[in-house]
Amino acid sequence: MPYLGKDWRSPGWSWKKTDDGWKRIIFYGHELEDDNKEIDLKALCSDNKENVFVGEVCELATAKRKKDLYNNNTKSQFVFTDKWIYVQKGSTKERHGYCTLGEALNRLDFSSAIQDLSRFNYVAKLFQLIARSQLRNLSGAAQKNYFNILEKIVRKVLDDHYNPRLVKDLLQDLSSTLHSLAIHVGRCVLVGNVNIWLCRLKTIHEWKQQLNNLHIPKQICNGVSFKELPLHTQNNILCKLSDACDIINLGQATPTLQSLSESSILWKKLCHFHFSDKQFCKNLVLSKSDHVDWKLMYFTLRKHYPMREQYGDTLHFCKHCSILFWQDRHLTLLLKDCGHPCTAIDPDSCLMPISPQHFIELFQF
Repeated sequence: MPYLGKDWRSPGWSWKKTDDGWKRIIFYGHELEDDNKEIDLKALCSDNKENVFVGEVCELATAKRKKDLYNNNTKSQFVFTDKWIYVQKGSTKERHGYCTLGEALNRLDFSSAIQDLSRFNYVAKLFQLIARSQLRNLSGAAQKNYFNILEKIVRKVLDDHYNPRLVKDLLQDLSSTLHSLAIHVGRCVLVGNVNIWLCRLKTIHEWKQQLNNLHIPKQICNGVSFKELPLHTQNNILCKLSDACDIINLGQATPTLQSLSESSILWKKLCHFHFSDKQFCKNLVLSKSDHVDWKLMYFTLRKHYPMREQYGDTLHFCKHCSILFWQDRHLTLLLKDCGHPCTAIDPDSCLMPISPQHFIELFQF
């Protein structure tokens, strides 16, 4: 039972109940309450740290050693699988403190999210934005968890060959940030030893080499191949792509796709998808025949304005409960479960999808 002294925040002494009343549990080296007991010097000098304590303190020592052993033998100190967290930006009478970006990174279940193809691009983009500007603002545990999840992202790309270009850009931005942190170590805040950061930089370099050497095997298709599809079907597939790099790369496959990828209608749809009419008027690009060069227009607008982001699934924020959560579509359809304990009358009206940039802005105070 702890004793609360004048300073109520102090843990106080440890006590145990005996037949003669309450007695304080103290360490060896001080005068013991029970004079009949003698100190065992061999036990005191033993490597077994449990013998240093008496009574219930022995259990605390054992628990602490098991925890330290677990932390040293695992890659992450914190193993959370929370589907939602409460985003708190200030102290109230009911709640004290606030939620940080590192805490959200630790608690939300990003490890399972990267296994879902609809969430993989979202998590990768979020980690890319963190690598650009927020990496050194994370706590030591959050940084450790960040690199553990990043390793799983790289492994998924190497195993499933899914979107390697996005992960290459992520590693390139992360490598540039770590180079800057390592060079200007005296002028910036680094959490942890510099050697740890240099070791992480070396690991990132190895991941980049593995992705550069990635060879996607040619799959044997018994049915109709892509180039055997009708032209209108190939054109419809190109129109579904929202990334210009994917269109250009696909156009290099065959002469037919090269012709389809240069279509003015295709680039016009791409411009209208990412940018507004006001942005067109300010940066109008005309060809020699006074027609709009939509391909050149797209790359011109991309230099001045952010492009529209599109993801299969994102994190959601409840404006009524101030809760950030992953929404399970299956539970939503079957059980009418919105993904968190919402107290609103109409929970769907309070939900708001969160982009990666908005996710970071939620934790900027």
